[in-house]
Amino acid sequence: MSSKAKGWTLLFDLDGTLVDSAPDLIGTLNAVLATDGLPTLPMAQGRDLIGHGARALLRRGYAAAGAPLEAEALDVRFALFLELYVGRIADLTRPYPGCVEALTALKAEGHTLAVTTNKRTDLSVALTDALGLTGLFACVFGPDRVSARKPDAAHLLEAIAACGGRADRALMVGDSSLDAGAAHAAGLPFVAVGFGYADMAIPGMTPWAVLDHYDAFPALVARCVRETEQGLALAGSPG
Repeated sequence: MSSKAKGWTLLFDLDGTLVDSAPDLIGTLNAVLATDGLPTLPMAQGRDLIGHGARALLRRGYAAAGAPLEAEALDVRFALFLELYVGRIADLTRPYPGCVEALTALKAEGHTLAVTTNKRTDLSVALTDALGLTGLFACVFGPDRVSARKPDAAHLLEAIAACGGRADRALMVGDSSLDAGAAHAAGLPFVAVGFGYADMAIPGMTPWAVLDHYDAFPALVARCVRETEQGLALAGSPG
């Protein structure tokens, strides 16, 4: 049976997986730090802070700058961060090479695509809108749309259900331990991208496969479908 006849639900993290958003995220973080007279963070250091949502990025950024924030102060800076970020959300952010082409081909084959991200849903949609990507996805699920965020399995399972899919015909693509943890908890094959903002070494995420360029992704999905049909165990298996 073809993969089209057995369309899968393909789940994707957003920042560091579908798009390289570090320039705009860290640029916004540095603009907020500058309002407090704090030194800006170099891009290489700032990239390592991405992946847990904007509030966490801000909290970790201030800690890295040597000025940890209390809750009330964080709220004030978070409001400023959002105001500034929305105004530049896709100035420098771009999809990774081959991403749009691969996702377009997979959707045409009958697969359902969804975003499962710890970036708030409204910000995620604003970004995919600005990049012309929203039409590729059946749904976009930020942490505000689920009962528990990644690394909890609920984030993925609730998105799959909302898309009309099945957990035994789904996989997760991401770049962090949160993505890996959620995929393993949900019993899904996890594909780690080799070009994102990994917060730990990729082998430690025990991925089923590693994706180094989106040109290879359609063939990887076909392999996943084929191995599932053959009854092979995929979730958490290195390969």
